[in-house]
Amino acid sequence: MRKKRKRMPKWVLISLLVFLLLAFFTSIGVGGYIYYCLKDVPTFSPKMLELSGTTLIYDKNNNIIAEVHGSENRIPVKIEEVPDIVKKAVIGAEDTRFYQHHGIDLKAILRAALEDLKYGAPKEGASTITQQVVKLTFLTPEKTLKRKIQEAYLAIQLERAFTKDEILEMYLNRSYFGEGAYGIKAAAQTYFGKDLNELTLSESALLAGLLPAPSRYSPLNNKELALNRRNIVLNKMLRAGFITEEQAEKAKKEPLILNPNLLSDSNNNKYKYPYFVEYVIEQLTEKFGSDRVFRGGLRVYTTLDPKIQEASEKALKDPKNFPKSKRDKNGILQPQGAAVVLDPKTGEIKAIVGGREHNQLRQWNRATRTKRQPGSAFKPIIAYGPAIEKGMSPASVIDDRPIKYGNHSFSNSDGKYRGLITLRAALTRSVNTVAVQLLDKVGFADAFKFAKKLGIDLNPKLESNLGIALGGLTDGVTPLQMAAAYGAFANKGIYVEPTAIIKVESASGEVLFKNEPKKRVAMKPETAFLITSMLEDVIFKPGGTGSAARLDRPVAGKTGTTDEGKDLWFVGYTPDLVTAVWVGHDRPQPIPRGFGGIYPARIFKAIMTEALKNVPKSDFEKPSGVIKATVCGKSGQLPGDNCPQDQLVYDYFAKGTVPTKICNVHVKVEICADSHLLATEYCPNKLTVSLIALPYQVPNYVLDYSLRLPREKCNIHGPNTQSPVQEVEVPVCTDPAHNGQDFLALIPKAGETGGCPPQYVTIKKFPKDKVPKVYCDIPEHQIKPAPQGNDNAPQGNENQITPPNN
Repeated sequence: MRKKRKRMPKWVLISLLVFLLLAFFTSIGVGGYIYYCLKDVPTFSPKMLELSGTTLIYDKNNNIIAEVHGSENRIPVKIEEVPDIVKKAVIGAEDTRFYQHHGIDLKAILRAALEDLKYGAPKEGASTITQQVVKLTFLTPEKTLKRKIQEAYLAIQLERAFTKDEILEMYLNRSYFGEGAYGIKAAAQTYFGKDLNELTLSESALLAGLLPAPSRYSPLNNKELALNRRNIVLNKMLRAGFITEEQAEKAKKEPLILNPNLLSDSNNNKYKYPYFVEYVIEQLTEKFGSDRVFRGGLRVYTTLDPKIQEASEKALKDPKNFPKSKRDKNGILQPQGAAVVLDPKTGEIKAIVGGREHNQLRQWNRATRTKRQPGSAFKPIIAYGPAIEKGMSPASVIDDRPIKYGNHSFSNSDGKYRGLITLRAALTRSVNTVAVQLLDKVGFADAFKFAKKLGIDLNPKLESNLGIALGGLTDGVTPLQMAAAYGAFANKGIYVEPTAIIKVESASGEVLFKNEPKKRVAMKPETAFLITSMLEDVIFKPGGTGSAARLDRPVAGKTGTTDEGKDLWFVGYTPDLVTAVWVGHDRPQPIPRGFGGIYPARIFKAIMTEALKNVPKSDFEKPSGVIKATVCGKSGQLPGDNCPQDQLVYDYFAKGTVPTKICNVHVKVEICADSHLLATEYCPNKLTVSLIALPYQVPNYVLDYSLRLPREKCNIHGPNTQSPVQEVEVPVCTDPAHNGQDFLALIPKAGETGGCPPQYVTIKKFPKDKVPKVYCDIPEHQIKPAPQGNDNAPQGNENQITPPNN
């Protein structure tokens, strides 16, 4: 009998069908996306590999300020001239399977993906040397899937057109190694003053290690990081079998000896405005790749204002604007300084000065790279701004007193505590305890959101401590970040991302990039105005910490001084310009008698005075949503009957934030005039006064302690204590005929004549119970009625004092 075939279960058939359909549509989707990516891929042309030209950089007036020539420090080398150890160092660092793959390395891609999954973030690159040549020549460094697909496609084309050695030669000649060196041969001469065949294994590994990020791994910028990177390359070479373990260890121990000419002044004047130009080159390299920047003949139109740049450089070079200075072991003048000037409305950077001197190419730019503690200059960003945004006002009141959160106590830099104080007065005098209490009220979440809108992204895991209210950041901020953040206060609450580049064109005039200002609402315009109004007081009000930055026009700003004066700041603005200034040692150390209100404020004033010459004065525009009202300066509430007039303040408020409650802080009480404590029924001299009543007490060194309601009753007067003796004043006759005894003087009234002669009448004090009772008995002094009709008769004194009754 024929055996019946068993049928496949229905669910299996359905699952198989669904799988096939998914695979089909997925392949169509992937294929369609790849087609989309390759639709506008640049045309592969070997001629493009020979492209070379000078990039021109212009200022805001379209005048050339720099010519960037890749060929000036590029020495082409044939692959046959490159020693094997140098080739192995580069291949080991960048693409160990270079001679095995065909343009793209699937194994490297898989390995990088696994590493990224392991660490949860990109940790290892997978681009081959061929792909990097393509990126340098045909594409931008943009990190998108579309660009990676185009890169892979062109890499395969490149592998078909050229041999591996030709591709490696292109890579070695085109790559940027930092310090203006293009190509491996120029790099060897720049860093070590050697020809390629003289390089050691250690030196070859260091140069290869520069390729991913020349500025970051430069031994001039960070020797320790450069050596760590060199050791990583040596380890890669060891794993690839290019060197032995003994060779690797020997190379790691080799001391780093750089070309002594690398730090010379020979390159100091390559660019007229070096810090600004080099920042622009960094930005261009990120957008277009270094090869295109130095060989592509770009036309770059920037935001630089020569007048402002020159004023900034002059201010940073002037020794009068710094404390006593000396050179460190590297020959760098210390303390250092940096400044950034930008337009708050457009975000255009007008000037960048990254140091007091500029002695080498790619010198460290402190204005854009150095992250330092901002001190009190951070208070408007992290404490006052968020508090005003959430409904507080310049007239809101905080108690400036010693405070402690957990195990951490906070105090004021001048050692004083002012008691109940408005936010305006506290910011003017840079009171620390108020900023800390404000941040505690606002909360970290809202404060961090506010700072992020101003371009400062804080890590909650690192920064969630109240010390950040005083600028105690783990990572720090750059002068460029601070200038951009304060720009939002100047620009009615709108943050504009700073930019130094307006437009980039190719040599043929094609627009490759055009800046569109990136704006966002960082805060309400009312908040920006209220903060600005308070920051004006920092400069113009007595006691303000920024008086040295005063200009002949409206200006607002804030000082910043970290512990021991290690970092000094002033960030200030007018409606037209924002300037951030930092002063400090490259390796943080105290600056004796250093304050943000001295040296940085002085530099700010020098820059802004020159920058704003011939610029019409303008005031900060008050939004329609801001009004004025009078409140009690000790409660922040509407004045009550008990509020003293001298404690009322008239200030700005955002509409809807004027308090509606009447002051409940002031109370009328009777105080003993002698003990200044609460009066009892036994106190003979009582004063009715208005004092501050709060549910807690403050130490007696708090400055408004005497204005606060005492808790204790008078301890001087009581049932068993003698009241102070009261004294009265009466006129007495001192005629010698009385032989020194006290007699009440006779003083005639109206219609009377006679009385004690004025030369013998004097006012004398007596205890109340000791006042004389007997009047003068000298006959000539007795009072008589005045004759009738005598207009010349002497008139009596209507104010005669009668002795008190006992």
